[in-house]
Amino acid sequence: MSTKLKPFRLKTIGKYTDKKDLKILDIGSGSHSSTITKKWLPKCHYTGVDRDVSYDNTEEDIQNMDEFFQLDLIELDYSAIPDDTYDVIIMSHVIEHLYNGDKVLPLLFKKLKKGGLFYIEFPCEASASFPSKKETLNFFDDDTHVRIWSIKEVANIFMYGKFNVKMAGKNRSWINIALMPIKIPLQLITKGYVRGGVYWDAYGFADYLIAEKG
Repeated sequence: MSTKLKPFRLKTIGKYTDKKDLKILDIGSGSHSSTITKKWLPKCHYTGVDRDVSYDNTEEDIQNMDEFFQLDLIELDYSAIPDDTYDVIIMSHVIEHLYNGDKVLPLLFKKLKKGGLFYIEFPCEASASFPSKKETLNFFDDDTHVRIWSIKEVANIFMYGKFNVKMAGKNRSWINIALMPIKIPLQLITKGYVRGGVYWDAYGFADYLIAEKG
């Protein structure tokens, strides 16, 4: 787990709010997200949502959650999560795992305060034709992916929900691209293969959108 570089999602959110004590609802709170978020926003109130609190999380990650809701998004029952409560909702690489994401998003909109920010990220349409790599570069490398989304399709859901779309595009770090000549041989030595994620920035694997609730 690396927390040295500020994640793109937090940099993007920071362009639209300078509030430090944000109430954050993280939909899909695995992959050490709580610890990473608390490093950069130590005063935030972090609430995780997932089917299992321990998914790709350490005990430290669990301790860094101020609150956690265990639920399955596809069941469309989020009554345990209070409405009109959160300053920010983050939904990073979740919607591609949901066949009914167009029904999930409007229900999550209710949890955000007026003027709150919603950041969403997902594999781009073109990823369906990218080379196959271990740990995912081609959309179909991950057999839990069930639906390909476009920025246009996602933006329409937000606009219909009376959100103001602030920005949309590629999650791409030129620093990560510049580090590829170091990362590729290092991973070959340490892992015996190169993770698909190493190529994400160069290929433009991930699209994102950030919107403000009207």
